[in-house]
Amino acid sequence: MNTSTKIYIAGHKGMVGSAVWRALEKKGYHNLLGKTSAALDLRNQQEVLHFFETEKPEVVIDAAAKVGGILANSDFPYQFLMENMQIQNNLIDGALKSGIEKFIFLGSSCIYPKFAPQPLKEEHLLTASLEPTNEWYAIAKITGVKACEAIRKQFNKDYVSLMPTNLYGTHDNFDLKTSHVLPAMLRKFHEAKLNDNAPVELWGSGTPMREFLFVDDMAAAVVYALENELPEHLYNVGSGKDITIKELAETIQKVTGHQGAILWDSSKPDGTPRKLMDVSKMKKIGWQYTTALEEGIEKTYHWFLENIEDVKEVKM
Repeated sequence: MNTSTKIYIAGHKGMVGSAVWRALEKKGYHNLLGKTSAALDLRNQQEVLHFFETEKPEVVIDAAAKVGGILANSDFPYQFLMENMQIQNNLIDGALKSGIEKFIFLGSSCIYPKFAPQPLKEEHLLTASLEPTNEWYAIAKITGVKACEAIRKQFNKDYVSLMPTNLYGTHDNFDLKTSHVLPAMLRKFHEAKLNDNAPVELWGSGTPMREFLFVDDMAAAVVYALENELPEHLYNVGSGKDITIKELAETIQKVTGHQGAILWDSSKPDGTPRKLMDVSKMKKIGWQYTTALEEGIEKTYHWFLENIEDVKEVKM
């Protein structure tokens, strides 16, 4: 691996893909390749094969996926299952057929069983049933993990899967209807501050515990996997630390400068009580996160303020 190695980042415009692109550029990699969905439909096998034959990338980083919240997963189960399998299968199989030796597949912690012991270990995969609200997406991602594992086993190629915890950061989705908990909270507190520090109402009791990882740390983990040959096929990527949703809300309130009340609507569901990743395998081989949660939220809020006119669906 050197700075002129041709690296294709699928999903390079997304939060994770763009962070990986920035991290690689910062380290001097200058032969980076990205295609928008309009230029290359990853669901189309022939287009993907033609792309690999024409561009001849040496490494593929798969940060592309059809993503959405609980409602989208519930309303469109077939699309979440099939389109994600099409995207990753075309990339994985195309890379194998094109002789690409290194492939980094990015998934999600939702691949693990709903009631798996905490913290979640890599060996918990396929030991029990999934969370029903996102099982379609999870099943697709599991097939990607197993495809990469099969290629390692059968063809001895360096295909590895990284499973991140809850990611947040710059270029996130701040739409209140479709965003995840941290960016949604950040926007809520910001708008309440502008509205004379109006009270902020949040769902549940605030007691569930969640783990968060700044997206630039995820990108650093991808770069580490790129520059090293990892001994196993599957690694969790996270901070290995979790906090209560109440603590998260108070941290975001502090960062945004909101000085009003926080109201908890306990009639709304809390969700899973705890979801923490065991990240000891990554730590053992030499990688761990560096961005503390408050620091990451500060960076995210700064980016949010600078890009407020461009952030999707943000209407101030």
